[in-house]
Amino acid sequence: MKIVYYILCWFLLLLMSSCSEPAVILTEDSDISAGGDECYIVSTKSAQYYLEKSGGGLSSMLDKDGIDWLGFHKRKGSAHKGEYRGFPNAIHKQDGSYFHAMNSGTDPSSSRVDLESSEHVRITFTSDNGQWVGQWDFYPERCDFTMKKISAGYKYWVQYEGVPGGEMDSTDFWMASADTIRHPINDSFLGDLPAPEWMAFGDKSAPRILYLLHHENDSFPDNYVSRPDMTVLGFGRENKNKFLTTPQCFSIGFVESTDYSAISEAVRNILD
Repeated sequence: MKIVYYILCWFLLLLMSSCSEPAVILTEDSDISAGGDECYIVSTKSAQYYLEKSGGGLSSMLDKDGIDWLGFHKRKGSAHKGEYRGFPNAIHKQDGSYFHAMNSGTDPSSSRVDLESSEHVRITFTSDNGQWVGQWDFYPERCDFTMKKISAGYKYWVQYEGVPGGEMDSTDFWMASADTIRHPINDSFLGDLPAPEWMAFGDKSAPRILYLLHHENDSFPDNYVSRPDMTVLGFGRENKNKFLTTPQCFSIGFVESTDYSAISEAVRNILD
């Protein structure tokens, strides 16, 4: 009888798992808020990501309340109010300008969906000159961007240029691995973040925080400066100098808390 009972339980578990919704769902449509370009749309329980199909960068990243923490718009001349925003904004005038939502200065890339399951979606972009390859991995709790191929003799950075809580204002703040202080959004960070290298952005009215994590520790600068209308966090960036020359991985996601300890735990769980 026990064997029959165990078989029945196993069957019920299989039935329940087959009826549950996927944790990661891939669709395709345009990002109207960003100017209408075609995107891969990856929906998870924690965020909805709009990955621009021509540029190869995120144009929008919505939280559970439908608030966009990137705020990209391709309108030429919008500068910090739109066209500069996004993630990872990695290659800027370094053998092209790639992996940025498509604006007037972005060069195009081609893409392919390499993996699509209920827990993991992988999309790979190759620059039109064939010299840069970026890999996107979407999981239920986060998104990873990995620079897989670097054009010989060139460098890159990885940036979060966005709007915490949907708008850049005095209620925004940041925290980082450098200390446990909640810093006003206008405070700068100039230096190399200590391992594990992370920075997180929040809004006093939001119950969550957006974090950026650099998986590999290094001694290069990870500078943050504010602009009137957006954040400028650059891993491997100092002023307009780029430092990264090898394959590296970076995570972006939401933590449903604004406590420093919750962010630290989320980062540790990713790296473990």
